[in-house]
Amino acid sequence: MLAEIRGLNEECGVFGVWGHNEAPQITYYGLHSLQHRGQEGAGIIATDGENMTSHKGLGLVTEVFQNGELKDLKGKSAIGHVRYATSGGGGFENVQPLFFRSQNNGSLALAHNGNLVNASQLKQQLENQGSIFQTSSDTEVLAHLIKRSGYLDLKDQIKNALSMLKGAYAFLIMTEKEMIVALDPNGLRPLSLGMLGDAYVIASETCAFDVVGATYLRDVEPGEMLIINDEGLKSERFSMNINRSMCSMEYIYFSRPDSNINGINVHSARKNLGKKLAEEAHVEADVVTGVPDSSISAAIGYAEATGIPYELGLIKNRYVGRTFIQPSQSLREQGVRMKLSAVRGVVEGKRVVMVDDSIVRGTTSRRIVKMLREAGATEVHVRISSPPIAHPCFYGIDTSTHEELIASSHSVEEIRQEIGADSIAFLSVDGLMDGIGRKYDDPQRGQCLACFTGKYPTEIYEDTVLPHVKETVMTK
Repeated sequence: MLAEIRGLNEECGVFGVWGHNEAPQITYYGLHSLQHRGQEGAGIIATDGENMTSHKGLGLVTEVFQNGELKDLKGKSAIGHVRYATSGGGGFENVQPLFFRSQNNGSLALAHNGNLVNASQLKQQLENQGSIFQTSSDTEVLAHLIKRSGYLDLKDQIKNALSMLKGAYAFLIMTEKEMIVALDPNGLRPLSLGMLGDAYVIASETCAFDVVGATYLRDVEPGEMLIINDEGLKSERFSMNINRSMCSMEYIYFSRPDSNINGINVHSARKNLGKKLAEEAHVEADVVTGVPDSSISAAIGYAEATGIPYELGLIKNRYVGRTFIQPSQSLREQGVRMKLSAVRGVVEGKRVVMVDDSIVRGTTSRRIVKMLREAGATEVHVRISSPPIAHPCFYGIDTSTHEELIASSHSVEEIRQEIGADSIAFLSVDGLMDGIGRKYDDPQRGQCLACFTGKYPTEIYEDTVLPHVKETVMTK
């Protein structure tokens, strides 16, 4: 994927195992399969039923656990996390899972995928009551709410705490005796349940099950809380106010092609998006190419629907260091040059359709168009397998202002001029829904379209929205 050089990134991925002799090792491989969801930090906490051991650090999973740290983690249960910082910023203290020790109630480990839109309000309230936060991550809010709950039973404490949260969250909570799993009432982030022998496995994406040899059972439901311990699994509801709104970008960009989300295969969905794009925006051309990696499926679908040959007109260099760590625009553009190359033998003298999954700032698209022209393409027609991203996301994607979104201030024609393409077309919202296979009126397959429509599935709090953005935010 080009997230690291395009500026579109998702917060993180979570993985957990309960009841397996090699739980820390399985969690390591599970996190490795989820590495695309976050590359800034990784961590694992394991428990043997009496004590917890942990290790975390900055960098990729293989870097964090490169010196034998994995063998020091002991236990039959573990949770892990890969992080991309959107809320709270980077730094070691924000790397998860977070760990909390209590003299009265034992230890608590916490891993979170998503973003809380009322975190600032809750933090202020908790600090006024005497809480001291050790991190700048909104994830820590849940631990303080649990600790301050008036209930005696941990399950009731967590339910009470979850009822106060607004936004996107997939939580893994582990004590020495049990693991509790919770998904927000909107189901904004994917979360699945599987089995590995007699052990239960939880993962942000089903591709992790394939990697560790687990069998997929089902998706965790919005507003559902799973309690997993040595006695088995129990499902309860912490919210009945369900408004299913799966993030559209999971299908378009974030998830691995071999993952299934709510029963829909990601590769198949992207391929269908390409076919819908071909129906809506056909153009005469000689070759279709996709921007590696997340746009390949859509490009294949576009080529199949139009009959234009699909070719590898762009090649990704997989041996370049992680230049995404440097956020400056000049380094982003240098990253494009390092990570992508146009194949002259494929595009020279050809009219090229360049399929990409999205445009955020437009700078990467402009560079790729220029690259194709420099390689001899006579025409470059850009086709985007999603609608224009014109509105910020507050649920865990690092597009929080209108200023960083080219579609927020430019018409389609102005975007075409900015990136230097001969033509450009975006998929419609209806085409997106049809291509993925989710319907507006299907309560089991609701979709979040906020970054395209500006209609948010939850209330957006003032402190979440930067001052210059407030006037344009709407709610559903």
